[in-house]
Amino acid sequence: MQAVALACDIARGNKGKVYVVHVIEVKRNLPLDAQVEPEEAAGEEILSKAQQASREQGFNVEGEILQAREAGTAIVDEAVNLEAGLIIMGTGYQRPFGEFQFGKVVEHVMRNAQCEVWLCRHQVEE
Repeated sequence: MQAVALACDIARGNKGKVYVVHVIEVKRNLPLDAQVEPEEAAGEEILSKAQQASREQGFNVEGEILQAREAGTAIVDEAVNLEAGLIIMGTGYQRPFGEFQFGKVVEHVMRNAQCEVWLCRHQVEE
């Protein structure tokens, strides 16, 4: 939600809009439009929290749940479709092999987005 708050601050200063996207990655053995109820419920909860965070900032956001094979590709494509000037992504602090790593979604967006990309990394929890 830190990324949402940051996006609201920036959009307010630039009279812009904030669009929140949650991507459900659908396994290749399922149809792309498959009903994945637990993931959909989690996505709805995330969008609800994002809308609440934006309201606390006095800002209104739009949001959508997308289903795709790869989240990174869906985020980049959605940014192009929306003609976004900036993507702000929240990311955790991942150390799967002892060193910090971004993960495949963040790396894909960083490599392929046509607009600026800002990362909002969560605080390290020790």
